[in-house]
Amino acid sequence: MSLPVTLQALVTGLATGAAYGLIALGFALVWRLTQTLALAHGDIVTGAVFVGVLAVTGTAPVALPLGAGRTLALTLVTLAAGAALSVAVYVVAVRPFRSRTSAWGYATGDVLGWVAGALAAGLLIRELLGLPFAQQAYALPDPLGSPGTIGLGGGVTVPIRALEVLAVGLAASVLVERVLAVTGAGAVIRAVADDAGAAALLGVPTERVVLIAFALAGALAGLAGLLIAPQAPIGLQDGVLLGLKGMTAALLFRLGSLRAAIAGGLVIGAVEGVILATPALGARWADLTVLAALVVLAARR
Repeated sequence: MSLPVTLQALVTGLATGAAYGLIALGFALVWRLTQTLALAHGDIVTGAVFVGVLAVTGTAPVALPLGAGRTLALTLVTLAAGAALSVAVYVVAVRPFRSRTSAWGYATGDVLGWVAGALAAGLLIRELLGLPFAQQAYALPDPLGSPGTIGLGGGVTVPIRALEVLAVGLAASVLVERVLAVTGAGAVIRAVADDAGAAALLGVPTERVVLIAFALAGALAGLAGLLIAPQAPIGLQDGVLLGLKGMTAALLFRLGSLRAAIAGGLVIGAVEGVILATPALGARWADLTVLAALVVLAARR
């Protein structure tokens, strides 16, 4: 593979990795506050996008440019849908088992409870949205909608959309990380994550903080879906793989660190981009590599 092709693959891979970083941020944030893995998070990524598409363009979406008004509507509805789905999953599948958590951690039954509940919640999202969206895959509208390529010099050309995705994904993830790191609201979230009992004694509404964190994680998942979905026809089942890639990114360096989650997403995206651009490998090997990394990372914890 030539150097220009490698550089092009890296840039496009980093763009996708910025979206993976948004998903990984949700995993990291949820883990910090509840010590649970957001196993339905991938289904929230695709579910939020399909809810937005259903509200704005109907059940037969096509990859056509949207006007400014419909683009804004699609973005807002998708972010709101992601937040709502994430909160609903927490209330139904996580909170009932989290409420029985002792100061020393989760009992075996509790772990099995939220794992089974989260998986069932993800399946429910897929099945409910599968009623209006019965096809295996759909070409979804692109909120960015910038065709063409741009030259970076040295014979390297990349799609303009890839640069836009990279910019939006990095800007959103870094903004969230900085807000949570330096603001008063972020300090409250960190206090609840470090010692929820002590925070409650100081008057912090810990349950409300957890709900807000899940809503933020869901909104980030919706944004990631908006960035990823228009790249190729996508179906509701694809959310599972997207969730696993986001989980891999969150686990890659240090689970619970927002900054590490962003970096992990970029690394996963870059590796995937290079594998996809390698003629002897391709998409199947890219997915297998990420899933193999997830197995190793999960076993290491």
